[in-house]
Amino acid sequence: MNTPVIVERTPGGALSGAGTLFYKEVLRFWKVSFQTVGAPVLTAVLYLLIFGHVLEDHVKVYGQIGYTAFLIPGLVMMSLLQNSFANTSSSLIQSKITGNLVFLLVSPLSHWAWFVAYVGAAMVRGVVVGTGVLLVTVWFSPPGLAQPLWVLAFALLGSALMGSLGLIAGLWAEKFDQMAAFQNFLVMPMTMLAGVFYSIKTLPPFWQAASHLNPFFYMIDGFRHGFFGVSDVSPWTSLGVVAAATAVVAGLTLRLLKTGYKLRH
Repeated sequence: MNTPVIVERTPGGALSGAGTLFYKEVLRFWKVSFQTVGAPVLTAVLYLLIFGHVLEDHVKVYGQIGYTAFLIPGLVMMSLLQNSFANTSSSLIQSKITGNLVFLLVSPLSHWAWFVAYVGAAMVRGVVVGTGVLLVTVWFSPPGLAQPLWVLAFALLGSALMGSLGLIAGLWAEKFDQMAAFQNFLVMPMTMLAGVFYSIKTLPPFWQAASHLNPFFYMIDGFRHGFFGVSDVSPWTSLGVVAAATAVVAGLTLRLLKTGYKLRH
């Protein structure tokens, strides 16, 4: 019996199929938006209320920015990254466990179609959640919007990177506890230690150097630069690091999809 594989096509020939799969993936998370969008927004607001209440009168960042205003872009980006990752990873692992992945494997979709649809839907969810967090938290302490193009660039690159990483995790994992381990021991620590709640300039020299090895730091720092016009490192440096990381992760994802890694049994 022949094993189903992902059919090889050129990127242009796969666009119609990718559009259908993209619509299905967007509809999948939108139909439970109370859980996939509402819950992350509520979590971010709770972070803001707790940390903002405790530290607002005691911490100034970059010499002039109040702590609550500083915290808002970090929470927006953290929510965007985590939900972009969750969308692709949860969708793929659910399809594996329930067995409906076979319908995609026998369909005439190329690896490009899978990538565009899954990562595109992850970007939509990430941006929707991030926008929701911003709209709710901005009432507490408006952070301003000094350079909106930087905000847009890092939001799109960050969501694409995490959507691709979520696909890798979904391909690798075979059960939910493996997926939870990937998220709890890799994604969550790298996000929380990327400067969401603090400027790395407040850290000792060793931990400042360690933070520069974390690509999540550049996503959050560059995104924050778009709001305040200041950041811990140059936004161009951050853009270069994030763009390179996105290209590497996306290339690896496409390679795994093309070879049918852990999809053919």
